[in-house]
Amino acid sequence: MNKKIVYELKGLYRDNFRITGYEFGTGEKSVCIVGNLRGNEVQQIYCCGRLVKKMKQLEEEGRIQEGHKILIIPSVNPYSMNIKKKFWPTDNTDINRMFPGYDLGETTQRIAQGVFREISEYRFGIQFTSFYMPGNFVPHVRMMDQGFSSEKTAKEFGLPYVIIRRVRPYDTTTLNYNWQVWETQAFSLYTSATERIDPSSAGQAVLAVMNFLSGEGMIRYSVPERVDSKIVRDDEMISVKTAKSGIFEPAVRAGEEVVTGQVLANILDPYEGEILETLYAPCNRRVFFLHNEPLAYANTAVVKLIARV
Repeated sequence: MNKKIVYELKGLYRDNFRITGYEFGTGEKSVCIVGNLRGNEVQQIYCCGRLVKKMKQLEEEGRIQEGHKILIIPSVNPYSMNIKKKFWPTDNTDINRMFPGYDLGETTQRIAQGVFREISEYRFGIQFTSFYMPGNFVPHVRMMDQGFSSEKTAKEFGLPYVIIRRVRPYDTTTLNYNWQVWETQAFSLYTSATERIDPSSAGQAVLAVMNFLSGEGMIRYSVPERVDSKIVRDDEMISVKTAKSGIFEPAVRAGEEVVTGQVLANILDPYEGEILETLYAPCNRRVFFLHNEPLAYANTAVVKLIARV
């Protein structure tokens, strides 16, 4: 293992800002794995930490194939994580909206440029990421429909679902999008948590990466028989939205199969405790995403349903 500084920014009053990477193997730049870009992505850095530990073991046992270099960057935003702030502390900007970066721009643009300069030449890119809305997911792999990344390759992770999402204008400054512009096949891995640790789904995500590395011939690793992932486009999911604002009281869990008419959640009056609204399942499906904050606003998608595997 080679531990190195991927990018360093001189600090004015405190220690320098450093982004640390862990290299395994030698040869072709085969795969880069990135953890948290935002300060609240605790589960994402936890997944990378477990992955670093696993790769150390594989390297010691000589199970990394020759000619493949694997780089893991657990955190791109340690400053924000240290003070429990989601975005960059001084100007509240999002590093994952700054790629490919600009070395003479704002601080987050410089960080994005410095990191991207190091990781843009890898054949594959894997990002442990989080959703823009708070909630719990069924673990899955997600890719953009730019036409460069392969659905067949995405299935090598062995997760139940591969979600194909339409590219939107704001995606053009994300890591995933720019990786593909520079001809890196890019995939995003979602687990069931963000701001808390979920060891079970983290273990599932680490196993998914092992499946992928083994399937691409980068490591020697005995993996269980892979699930035949179901390909679903994001616009095929059914969103269940609120009509009222109030306390969110879920009646189901992410991953649960529901039937038509089943109660999904209640919206409660925070002062009087009365039910303002009850949300029902419109069809037989599986709960793919579930809002996990105590409060919900009106006209918000708090549940997303997906076809059963």
